[in-house]
Amino acid sequence: MHLGLIGGIGPAATEFYYRGLIDRHAAAGTCPDLTIAHADVRDMVRNLAARDPGAQAAIFARLVQRLKAAGAEAAVVTSMGGHFCIKELEAISPLPMINGVNAVAEEIARRGLKSIGIMGTRMVMESGLYGRLTSIRVVLPEGEALQKVHETYGAMASVGRITEAQCQFFHAAGRALVDRGAEAVLLGGTDLFLAFQGDDPGYPVLDSADIHVEAVYRRSLAG
Repeated sequence: MHLGLIGGIGPAATEFYYRGLIDRHAAAGTCPDLTIAHADVRDMVRNLAARDPGAQAAIFARLVQRLKAAGAEAAVVTSMGGHFCIKELEAISPLPMINGVNAVAEEIARRGLKSIGIMGTRMVMESGLYGRLTSIRVVLPEGEALQKVHETYGAMASVGRITEAQCQFFHAAGRALVDRGAEAVLLGGTDLFLAFQGDDPGYPVLDSADIHVEAVYRRSLAG
């Protein structure tokens, strides 16, 4: 299946999806068929702040139309933050969307988890992954820590790089969620892989981006 990826939000997240698909196909002896369209992260930051999913969905829909013209048969938003408008986008998209929020919720249910901590953008955290985790206990950073997670994540994602101080901060923030009863910590921001990839923080971590990439890969095999 020819996949259309909406990238650019941010650069490290786009690379994570691209490399993840290439690696999976290489391991299977197959070759991915995909096209990437670049979205401006500044538009999404502005629409996130305004809590205007309709405006962002319209931007994404135009990019999906471009991907469709390039031959894509399904489309992907390569950002968990970008999924804040996924319902609105699915309603107007000229192609089927491979929904990352659904993939993550299904994986949490498959693992039988009853409580989950979340780190990511403020909207991802406060909404409990856009309202998809209503059947389990959601543990969020408390007080000023929630805003600091949001701001630190935004600073990291915008440049696609992480400092040692930021990495230590995210590890400690995740530990605090586990100490308050979370069975695992969900990396609800795509770029959080930068803080946890190849580094064991000492508690279970679920990477929303990696779960989504796996779902996209499986869809790509549909032919």
